[in-house]
Amino acid sequence: MTSSRPASSGFLNALGLHRRELRAWAMYDWAISAVQTTIMTAVFPIYFVKVAAGHLSPPQASQWWSNANTVGAILIAILAPFLGAIADYRAAKKKFLVAFMLIGVAATAAMFFISRGQVVFASIVFVLSLGGATGSMTFYESLLPHVASDAEMDRVSTAGYALGYIGGGLLLALNLAWISNPGAFGLPHGDGLTAAQTTLPARLAFVSVAIWWLVFSIPVLRTVPEPARTLETDETSTENAFKVAFTRLGETLRELRGYKQAALTMLAFTIYNDGIQTIIKMASVFGTEIGIGQSDLITAILLVQFIGIPFAFAFGMLAGKIGARLSIFLGLSVYTGICIFAYQMTSAREFYILAILVGLVQGGTQALSRSLFANMIPKHKSGEFFGFYSVFEKFGGILGPLVFSIAIGRTGSSRGAILSVIAFFVVGGALLAMVNVKEGERAARAADARLLGR
Repeated sequence: MTSSRPASSGFLNALGLHRRELRAWAMYDWAISAVQTTIMTAVFPIYFVKVAAGHLSPPQASQWWSNANTVGAILIAILAPFLGAIADYRAAKKKFLVAFMLIGVAATAAMFFISRGQVVFASIVFVLSLGGATGSMTFYESLLPHVASDAEMDRVSTAGYALGYIGGGLLLALNLAWISNPGAFGLPHGDGLTAAQTTLPARLAFVSVAIWWLVFSIPVLRTVPEPARTLETDETSTENAFKVAFTRLGETLRELRGYKQAALTMLAFTIYNDGIQTIIKMASVFGTEIGIGQSDLITAILLVQFIGIPFAFAFGMLAGKIGARLSIFLGLSVYTGICIFAYQMTSAREFYILAILVGLVQGGTQALSRSLFANMIPKHKSGEFFGFYSVFEKFGGILGPLVFSIAIGRTGSSRGAILSVIAFFVVGGALLAMVNVKEGERAARAADARLLGR
């Protein structure tokens, strides 16, 4: 569902933001990336361990945090494909996006009320926040093949990631500013503070994420239209949506043989994304192990955010010249070099170099994986297919940390374990090399044409 209006400028066209609905779609990345930076990465994990689980031993606190992440991932893995099928049948992608977004926003705002020892309450609201963010992203991403043409998808997807880096980075920088220097913002500071006053800056950061997420979701909800309802040949508009969803899921699992290029792309993504997620999750732990201070670690997280902005856009432009698949190969090659460099790393200066290298390729590689997949699925089943994509994406974060942990057990340090991550990039890249992109695109367009009688 694309507009015929002319591009507003050559610059915006190059970025993939040349139409109002494309800019509105990409702004949801801006909105939700604050959850990734402040809630999932930088502020809430520390607050969870030191405050919510502050009455527990460090290993017990870490175990609660790990369990909360696992429960959230499993919950979405179970629900995403099923709800995606319902959204396709009912033409309700935006309604599901809104529902999950509101759940996540409310849960994130509720983090303000977490105090010391409330580890159960903290776990519940985090699972709901994580579920709301991940669930809404499933339906947001399913809008991509409807809002952008086949030729536009790479640039639009990378533009979304770039705006996400800007939005998430800006709010995180602001959050860290008032947490580290509360007096400058009129917040309680100094000696003799109560527990509630001491934790107020962090708790206000959680509220700011909820407000940011809600406000910057408005453009996609107001501007991007709901894709038209398209029924399968054996369906009627009055059937029970839950029954139809189960039927569609069964059909899709059987039909994946007909979309084998899309299925192979999902498998490849699952494996190399496991390597990417391992680097993201273990970088701070590895940095701490070799003696890098917390301020340097947090600064490096911000550096990744802001380095990622221009290079996410650059990957979109590069894909226009050499194709998404070759651009992803380039990203995986850099990730392999990152692992080798990290193996030899000993100083904060080298950790900053590592952050710069990650910023060069992280957004572009993941964004092009999203658009490559979107080009190889039938548009009338985009919600359902992105539901499966969400499941595969979640699995792409389980095996890597496990392999990393086993390697630490055998080598005695993270330094040797970091080299094990290279295997994910090699195997994932090898599977991606087997994908016939043109064949996958033809299969998806043929399925849409058959259903619409063209």
